[in-house]
Amino acid sequence: MKLDIIIPNYNGSHLLKKNIPDIIKAIKEYKNISIIVVDDGSKPEDVITLRKTLDAVNMSSKTPVILIEREKNGGFSSAVNTGVKASKADFVFLLNSDAVPYKGFFEPILKRFEENENLFGVGCMDISIEGDRKIKRGRGVAFWKKGILRHKKGEIKNSSNTFWISGGSSVIKRELYVKFNGMDEIYNPFYWEDIDLSYRVQKAGYEIAFEEGSIVEHRHDEGAIKTHFKKNKITTIVYRNQFIFHWKNITDGKLMVSHIFWLPFHLINAAIGRDFNLLQGFFQALKKFSEIRRKRDLQKKLYKRRDTEIIK
Repeated sequence: MKLDIIIPNYNGSHLLKKNIPDIIKAIKEYKNISIIVVDDGSKPEDVITLRKTLDAVNMSSKTPVILIEREKNGGFSSAVNTGVKASKADFVFLLNSDAVPYKGFFEPILKRFEENENLFGVGCMDISIEGDRKIKRGRGVAFWKKGILRHKKGEIKNSSNTFWISGGSSVIKRELYVKFNGMDEIYNPFYWEDIDLSYRVQKAGYEIAFEEGSIVEHRHDEGAIKTHFKKNKITTIVYRNQFIFHWKNITDGKLMVSHIFWLPFHLINAAIGRDFNLLQGFFQALKKFSEIRRKRDLQKKLYKRRDTEIIK
């Protein structure tokens, strides 16, 4: 049983310099495990630092660390997909550069895969460091309200079902990741890509799960998104990708009618409230409509379940 840890990097060599040694400690008891770091077009000086860091790790550790360098920055989905394509492992552990797993993270997840052949992936319990707070995340819930899919953090204790698994802390069967063409790069540079993948595989009849006993510490404030993108830019991308998700994935007639019915309300509300991020996100998504429609038609061929079966 082989496991590869896939870590995307964008100008975050300082994070990996600090976190890779801790990751090595957490996985040193496992055999057949390696780390694949995908640099997503970082600045030359960051790449140089990253090379030196990983060379030092390879000299001092038995765990192989492989560096893949992308010439241009594509975004989170592109970087992760590149790493998974390079892997030959049975499972891939998608891990953010600002995250570190706790020792023994893999056993509870492996047990779930052994018990359920229909399992696509398992999300870890995410101890999220947010300022001076530690918040337990990792399990997501969702509901439909006023024509929009809403998602939020779910209760952790004694719950294994989840609406999505995170692209920054989850273990997935590599062959199934490849079957579904991984994360959709239409969401680049970031956000909604893991929700989209989780949703597609569930509509195709596969299952996902949350594992409370597999823990990852996630230092969100140190990550590339908040460091390199302004707040308004991030918010616009989130809105854009939310629209893309609906137009690409929702096929239930009643839900789509609901979405279309409420759409003018949301746009008018945004105009009145001067929420220009939402308006910009809508028009940016609209520009991608032909691509969205093409992907929607391809995805529908794999679907076995209705939207209402997944959105509880």
